[in-house]
Amino acid sequence: MLEFLPEALADAEAATRHYEGALPGLGVRFRIAIESVCAAIVRQPLLWPERPGGFRCGNVPGFPFCVACIIRSERLVVTAIGHGSRHPDYWKRRKH
Repeated sequence: MLEFLPEALADAEAATRHYEGALPGLGVRFRIAIESVCAAIVRQPLLWPERPGGFRCGNVPGFPFCVACIIRSERLVVTAIGHGSRHPDYWKRRKH
């Protein structure tokens, strides 16, 4: 099961609005790409290497974002939809 921190949902919403405002339809493409990465995380949560702090990051194809998640027992928790230009691993401070 995949869970999202409220901050991760806010990340996704803000980026979707940004892309949709820049070019109609681009926000939809961004959202579909995120959903694809999330589906891959559910299917193969160990596919991406673990980073310090226990995070794994799946890159969003076609966009400078990654889906950061952490595995907690039977739970997969998305902690951020992170933009590549932000400070690396800024989401580690988020409670999960």
